Amino acid sequence: MWKKEVHKLFLPKNKKTKALLIGISLAISASFIVAGCGKEQQQAQMQGAQVKVMQVIQQDTPMTSEFAGQIVGKDEVKVQTKVSGNVVEKYVQGGQWVEAGQPLYRIDDRQYTSAVWQAQANLAQAQATLSNAQNDLSRYQQLVQSNAISRQTYDNQLANVNAYQAAADANHAMLIKAQQDLADTTIYAPMSGKLAVDDVAVGTFATAGSTNLVTIGSASPVYAKFNVSETDYLEYMNALMQGGEQVKPVVTITLSDGTQYPLEGEIVESDRSLSANTGTLTMKALFDNPNGMLIPGMFARVRLSGQMIPNAVLVPQRAVQQLLGKSFVMVVNGDGKSEARTVQLGEKVGSYYVIKDGLTAADMVVVEGLSNLQEGVPLNVTVVTAEDMGFSLISDMTKFNSNAIAGSADKSEQ
Repeated sequence: MWKKEVHKLFLPKNKKTKALLIGISLAISASFIVAGCGKEQQQAQMQGAQVKVMQVIQQDTPMTSEFAGQIVGKDEVKVQTKVSGNVVEKYVQGGQWVEAGQPLYRIDDRQYTSAVWQAQANLAQAQATLSNAQNDLSRYQQLVQSNAISRQTYDNQLANVNAYQAAADANHAMLIKAQQDLADTTIYAPMSGKLAVDDVAVGTFATAGSTNLVTIGSASPVYAKFNVSETDYLEYMNALMQGGEQVKPVVTITLSDGTQYPLEGEIVESDRSLSANTGTLTMKALFDNPNGMLIPGMFARVRLSGQMIPNAVLVPQRAVQQLLGKSFVMVVNGDGKSEARTVQLGEKVGSYYVIKDGLTAADMVVVEGLSNLQEGVPLNVTVVTAEDMGFSLISDMTKFNSNAIAGSADKSEQ
């Protein structure tokens, strides 16, 4: 009984009192939460904003760019027959090396042999008719001089001789054509090179000027074909033309397994205009291939190196922020706080910008943690290197992806 009485003492006597007690309880809890958050914010401010910084680099820097490319043959021919017929003999196999003038195939020549005989007979007949007409013309010439025949008769015979001469000439041309067709039944290699494995088999019917019997291509030298964007082309040409004298670029390639080809190449061809589809310029670099290591169709990274920038000041591109047409970076000042520094940008070199003005090699720039970072904030600094961040002086604007390269190569050939 007494427990019930005690319990009543602690119970609210009405609903308003009960609500008031609940509100006081929530307010007390909220005050503790706010107090806790305030302490965490105060501790975070004392520790400083977490950022990664990197020392500004100053060194002689080559203008180097890298592009996705593909190896293509310098000379490649799809061998076709000039006459139609069934392939009756095959003298080579796919993948074989052949010399210029070496026989490759023979087409059934029976109809072409018959055509030669027919042309010979027609020519002989035309020549006999012409000979008789010439003999008559010789006699008519004597008779017309003695007025034994009329001048009209002589003129008619002269016209006949001219017509027979034309017929004989036409038959002679037909004989030459028939002899050429007969000779063309044997197909020879138009150049020295290696055959592809697309060779047709004996028994195939080959249509003149249409059927590809086999593809032959030279092994050395070969092209490394690649595409550059308009921006990259302009930046590179501006760098090469510094000082009013163009510097010849050094061209090297890295193969798909990461090995660098030991021989340097030379840019020998550049398209006359940008592609309307891709907005890129197609270029070709020529490489000697004495050991046949480079095979058409292989993918390669083409690297162009040219003008050297002495004592270039470099900062990572990700450290540069742009606002209202101006560029700036966050640096760590002498008090360990963030400081915005306006900079003048130069060329892009791989992962970096060349800084023309605004920084020195003694500065430390923020490369990570820039989101919502304001000037004058204490910094909790972690020093990193270019290797840690994956930065490189080699351009990574083109990813080495075989499908992408093949697609761009197909578009450029269309």
